[in-house]
Amino acid sequence: QVQLVESGGGLVQAGGSLRLSCAASGRTFSSYVMGWFRQAPGKEREFVAAIRWSDRSTNYADSVKGRFIISRDSAKNTGYLQMNSLKPEDTAVYYCAARQGYTVLARDYDYWGQGTQVTVSS
Repeated sequence: QVQLVESGGGLVQAGGSLRLSCAASGRTFSSYVMGWFRQAPGKEREFVAAIRWSDRSTNYADSVKGRFIISRDSAKNTGYLQMNSLKPEDTAVYYCAARQGYTVLARDYDYWGQGTQVTVSS
């Protein structure tokens, strides 16, 4: 089992920045992929970014490319999502998730955090 705990959400003005953290525990994470997803009210959960723990290879949704940066600190078993140039449309609950093997599909992730609210005011 893998446990994931997010932190770092909050309220920010448009153009501002936030950094989300996702602390993983329960298993050696070296073979996992950590993904970040978000879900706005009335919308489907959507892929934001993912990182392969072993080689730090990353992938981003087009909507966040160039603004968000996903990273990880293997010593702390923690992943991060640095969000810059935030827009009101980035407002959502953000979730981190984990699985073995890369995918952008939320349904294929095995482990999920509890979510953290990000609100961007205009």
